[in-house]
Amino acid sequence: MSPSGRVRWAALVAVLVLLLAPLAGTAAAAEKPSAKLSKSQAGTGSSITVSGDGWRQRALLMILICGQAVPSRGVPGGTNSCANADGRAVTTDSKGRFSRKLPVAEPPVPCPCVVHVATVTGAKAEADAIFQVAGHAVEPLPAETDGGRLSVLTDTRLDGSGGLLTWFGAPPARTLVFTVGNVGTSAVKNPVFQVGTAHGVFAPQWEEQQWRGTIQPGKKARLELPVELTGGAHGEYTVSLKYGGKVLAEQPWDVGRPWGVTLFWVLVCLVVPAALFRIGMAVVDRVRPRPAGGIRHRGLRLPELALRLPGLKPSTAAHAATPTSTLPWFTPDADPGAAGGRLSAPHDDSPTSPTTPTREGSP
Repeated sequence: MSPSGRVRWAALVAVLVLLLAPLAGTAAAAEKPSAKLSKSQAGTGSSITVSGDGWRQRALLMILICGQAVPSRGVPGGTNSCANADGRAVTTDSKGRFSRKLPVAEPPVPCPCVVHVATVTGAKAEADAIFQVAGHAVEPLPAETDGGRLSVLTDTRLDGSGGLLTWFGAPPARTLVFTVGNVGTSAVKNPVFQVGTAHGVFAPQWEEQQWRGTIQPGKKARLELPVELTGGAHGEYTVSLKYGGKVLAEQPWDVGRPWGVTLFWVLVCLVVPAALFRIGMAVVDRVRPRPAGGIRHRGLRLPELALRLPGLKPSTAAHAATPTSTLPWFTPDADPGAAGGRLSAPHDDSPTSPTTPTREGSP
């Protein structure tokens, strides 16, 4: 190729670069999530419409009014400075757009305020729009320090495991382990972190934890912070780490179900009815009427046995039931008591006997 041709090709490439650069910048700007408001100021009791573009498809977003914040600094106080009770959730469409009405409420801290839109699940993305709550106090923002800044250098992990008590509903506990480095120009002494736990799509519950120590500029340190859930917690949780109003890391946590509690209730459902049945039977046995005479016979009585013998008439059965003085070594015919107490041989007392002839002349 001649030198003149090379010059023409270079000029053509330069022109194409100049023409495509604005388009590339527009495409990059369009990919950044945004939030727009129908009103920049409104009072409590009214509502505004929040719309956005450039978000992920079918992403779940949370919309909040937050105080002590500006778009350039975000929300330094986190969701603790937002009107969480009056927030709204929305899901983007297939093009990453959304539109949602939001009731105006006063945040717990003074303005300047913003409408804060952030993703609930998935990759972190957020956008802020300036908003003024009419009649709400306004105070200047706290000075931003340019001292030490911490950054997470390694992936976070959760150390520890559950025990027997956790299996029976004790609060699950782990240790959040990570390594941070000081990328600022001054030392960071006793930094205060915020550790949050979120269940499913709910907002995290933040808890402040202070690490004792000093991290010099350009140095790093390995930190361990305890994390604990409520008793009986189970399911999918997310542990978040925040410092200086920014989320530094997130770690999923799959908490097993406390099957010991289920086993306990199953045993209760089996033992309690059995105990109630035994108590009821004891009460019935105590209050039911007693037999005549107040004496309770557990076995079969002799008269009843005699009446049930086959071939016995009632009179015979009654006689059999009557106790006699028969001794075991006498037969019924030889029983001394059966002859009225006489020991002589039996004889006929009648004056005449049809079978014995009388003699004439006998006295």
